[in-house]
Amino acid sequence: MAQQDDVFKKIISHCKEYGFVFPSSDIYDGLGAVYDYGQNGVELKNNIKQYWWQSMVLLNENILGIDAAIFMHPTTWKASGHVDAFNDPLIDNRDSKKRYRADVLIEDQLAKYDEKIQKEIDKAAKRFGDAFDEAQFRATNARVMEYQQKRDALHERFSKALNDNNLEELRQIILDEEIVCPISGTRNWTEVRQFNLMFKTEVGSTAEGASTIYLRPETAQGIFVNNLNVQKTGRMKLPFGIAQIGKAFRNEIVARQFIFRMREFEQMEMQFFVKPGTELEWFSKWKQTRMAWHQALGFGAENYRFHDHDKLAHYANAATDIEFHMPFGFKEVEGIHSRTNFDLSQHAKYSGKKIEYFDPETSESYTPFVIETSIGVDRMFLSVMCHAYTEEQLPNGESRVVLKLPAALAPVKLAVFPLTKKDGMPEKAQEIIKDLRFHFNCKYEEKDQIGKRYRRMDAIGCPYCVTVDQQTLEDNTVTLRDRDTMEQRRVAISDLRGIIEDKVSITSLLRKIDN
Repeated sequence: MAQQDDVFKKIISHCKEYGFVFPSSDIYDGLGAVYDYGQNGVELKNNIKQYWWQSMVLLNENILGIDAAIFMHPTTWKASGHVDAFNDPLIDNRDSKKRYRADVLIEDQLAKYDEKIQKEIDKAAKRFGDAFDEAQFRATNARVMEYQQKRDALHERFSKALNDNNLEELRQIILDEEIVCPISGTRNWTEVRQFNLMFKTEVGSTAEGASTIYLRPETAQGIFVNNLNVQKTGRMKLPFGIAQIGKAFRNEIVARQFIFRMREFEQMEMQFFVKPGTELEWFSKWKQTRMAWHQALGFGAENYRFHDHDKLAHYANAATDIEFHMPFGFKEVEGIHSRTNFDLSQHAKYSGKKIEYFDPETSESYTPFVIETSIGVDRMFLSVMCHAYTEEQLPNGESRVVLKLPAALAPVKLAVFPLTKKDGMPEKAQEIIKDLRFHFNCKYEEKDQIGKRYRRMDAIGCPYCVTVDQQTLEDNTVTLRDRDTMEQRRVAISDLRGIIEDKVSITSLLRKIDN
């Protein structure tokens, strides 16, 4: 675990050093749980959003996009249940004065049991080699069976406490499991209490005439209140979806793990409206569709898993998370939920407007059910960075840090270097960039030795580098270097676009998931 923590610290440092993520208001010592994306970070983030948007809207004729306002009528949040029930169970350690989410402390304890089990399995697999039977080992090894029994008992108790909203039981679990504060190392815990996460502000020209409104804690409600508008103007028939990318805000008291949990974050959400009775079939379909989207990035199927919810929201009849293996364990990057017809029914009730769909096949009107896919842009960004960050030892004894980003997501696709600053090489390099910059993001570099320039491009994940040298001026060929293999080959300038463009375009990813 300590080694994983060190890797994560290196990733955070790398993000700042190479212009991916900065602490917000850095010159004023920052603002907790708020971050700015730098010149390379914003390009990577935009590419992630483009990959998601095109996979939803471009590849699906029955999904349309909108961009709803951040400010919404305050009754929206009463109808959605956020005013009354958008809470986290919090607990304080009296010695460290630090506050934690009680459910996260228990989830971390469950993860520790998983780690202990996996450690025993890994040791046995190494000892027995090809003859190792993991299923038999799990079923017969006394230590693994003991850990599994403790984990299962904790999981059952935890699930019941969550579903019963039993705050006293959550605290008792923390005490019984002897969970300590990571800072003080003590178990001097307060009671568990609920804390509402919504930010309030006011709209109005004077204090007396101002109205209280909220910064939206999710983007989904903007889709629900626009359901009829999109359905009618888009002439949509069920099933159909509405996609949106936008900022959301939550007053996270326990913000941690860099950009994994922030107070200002961005969501990519799609609400898919279906006929009642078909929702679980669509839920299953979207689970597989979304997992395929993630795995198309090539990060390895073993780094993803589904995690079904221990506690269903009151409006849901099915819910699962797609978790990615971060340096600090498997963590949620996307949620898929079957929300029934709760949201549309609630907005119909509070607004007094009918929100129904007339089915021309059955000649009946009904409130559609909803399947939601919701992915955090920032968490997705973090998962990409965590997988891409690589420290390599080279055959010549040197080492390098390289971001092995999927080429289609890389902030810079091609770097062009003149070997020297004379003999017309800089001009030739600029000529190449002027031609290719219309097709993908290019960068010009002439400072330092060529090896140092390669290392800088490796560190920001640039998949291809081109070097202009004396031979270029004679035969219009350049040296093309591959980031991952470091292989160099001579190619004609006229062939560069054809070699690179398809590999660095979002289309290359979309083709993998378009069935």
